[in-house]
Amino acid sequence: MLPGFPPDAIEGQIRALWLCAQAGDDQAYHAALRLVAVRLRGFFVSRWTAMPDNAEDLVQETLLALHLQRDSYDPRLPLGSWVFAIARHKLVDAWRRYGRREALHEPLDGLAEAAQPVLAAEGCAGRDVLRLLATLPAAQHRAIVLTKLSGLTMAEASARTGVSVSALKVQVHRGLKTLAAAIRPA
Repeated sequence: MLPGFPPDAIEGQIRALWLCAQAGDDQAYHAALRLVAVRLRGFFVSRWTAMPDNAEDLVQETLLALHLQRDSYDPRLPLGSWVFAIARHKLVDAWRRYGRREALHEPLDGLAEAAQPVLAAEGCAGRDVLRLLATLPAAQHRAIVLTKLSGLTMAEASARTGVSVSALKVQVHRGLKTLAAAIRPA
C-alpha cells in the first residue's frame, strides 16, 4: 500500500496498469508512473520539510529507480510496498547526501509516529512490531527506532540522542535480544 491512499481503489488501479506495462503496454506504463508520481510528491513533501523544493528531485530519482528496477517487482506482492521501499531508500540517501540539518530532526516525543510510515508498508507485521517495541525501556526503544527503522547510522543516532556510540550499540543489542526472547516460542 502506498502511503495516503486507499489500498483497494488506487493500489488496484496502479497495480493493474503496472502489470500491463510489464507486458509491454507503453501507455499503461506512463499512466502508472504519472499516478505514482503524484503520490510520491506528497510522500516526499511531507518528509522533507526543511527543503520542500527538493521533493521533485526525489520524485524523479525514485521514478528513475522504478524504471531501472521494474523487472524486480514480484506481481504476487503489493505494488505499493515495492514503490514505497524504493522511495524510502531514496529519501534516506538524500538525507545522507545533504547532511544533517536541524530542520530535518524531529522531536523524540513522536518516535512511534515517525516509525509508522516505515512500518505501514509491512501491514499487520508493523502493528506487531510497534506493540513489541512499546514493551522495551525508552532508551532501547529509541535506539532501535533510530538505527533499525529510521536508518540512521550509529554515529548519527548518537549525535541526535547525546548517547555515546558504545552505549547506543549496547541499547540496540539488549533491545533486540529482548524482542527476540519475546517472540521465541516457550
